[in-house]
Amino acid sequence: MSMSHIMWIDCFACKNRYPADSVIFECPECKGPLDIIYNYDEIKKHILRDEFKLAHISHWKYWPFYPIHDLSKIVTLYEGGTPLIPSRDKKSYYFKNEGLNPTGSFKDRGTTIEISHVTEIGVKNIACATTGNMGASIAAYAARAQGVSATFYIPTFASKIKYVQIASYGGKIIPVKGTYEDALNLTRELRRQKGIYLTGDYPYRGEGEKSVGFEIIDQLGWRAPDYIVVPVGNGTLFYGVYKALKELHIIGLLDRIPHIVAVQAKGCSPVVKAFANKKRTFIPARKPKTIASAINCGNPVDGIKALHALYATHGMAVTVTDKEIRAAQKGLGKEGIYAEPGGATAYAGALKLKLPGTVVVLVTGHGLKDPFV
Repeated sequence: MSMSHIMWIDCFACKNRYPADSVIFECPECKGPLDIIYNYDEIKKHILRDEFKLAHISHWKYWPFYPIHDLSKIVTLYEGGTPLIPSRDKKSYYFKNEGLNPTGSFKDRGTTIEISHVTEIGVKNIACATTGNMGASIAAYAARAQGVSATFYIPTFASKIKYVQIASYGGKIIPVKGTYEDALNLTRELRRQKGIYLTGDYPYRGEGEKSVGFEIIDQLGWRAPDYIVVPVGNGTLFYGVYKALKELHIIGLLDRIPHIVAVQAKGCSPVVKAFANKKRTFIPARKPKTIASAINCGNPVDGIKALHALYATHGMAVTVTDKEIRAAQKGLGKEGIYAEPGGATAYAGALKLKLPGTVVVLVTGHGLKDPFV
């Protein structure tokens, strides 16, 4: 089955517009982040049917919202469809347990789109900057795709278990002494010098990570909760959740968009600080430090997109200490959920804010990802 509902690609910062088939990772003019724009009238033709709403919940159920042209070429490990677990201790709280994706984190949702696109356009060599979870996911899906060689630039602070996981799929690892941004700059230099295709927190990944937002609304019977609480590293997931809600609202499957809450570790919180100061742009964290290595991104690639989503949903933003993250891990453990520090960060924020009403907390990564912190 072939499809194409993409109209063009926009720069989120300077608003320049690029053709839908452009191979770009940031705006060529201003280096800003990109956003893929769809024809929602075409999407409605596939979505507004009873059989769609009743179909089994899985990532690829929502295929009309993805930038993939040929569904016969998708690369999947059957990601998504993760449980929305009612809290035993906190009435009206739900945990979206993303640790049950194939490689143990929400990253698989973005990766299935990225690697499907890679195979669609015939790319054989890819590079990725990662703090671990994204690298593990890309390594697994590249192996699944066959014929795709992947190289990973990983800061040395990342969990060694994630190094092992990446290597198990055949990924080539290059350790980087420094920050996530240092690793990211090395991949960008590779792109400039050799034209290598970059994978990571770029527009195609964000389009895949939308599916967690689709699933939450689907699992709640097509009703919006009051709050969705999301940890923020690069901000790609945060904006993806917002975009999913916005798209469901545009096509008429959601009557209101809930507030989205951004949670960052106190030692790495550029987005939260910018929002507190009513800014639309952020100042990068120079020396980011937190036990939540999965979100230790001092200069978030999609930071301005996350800020836009905060303002658009009248959201909230909060920092949590490493101590509060550990407490949230223990709290999730009492619910029967084992989360890595980055995966428990959203719950730490929800507890700190004492959010009322129906609250969905994203638990983004399994505890086995980083068990020795």
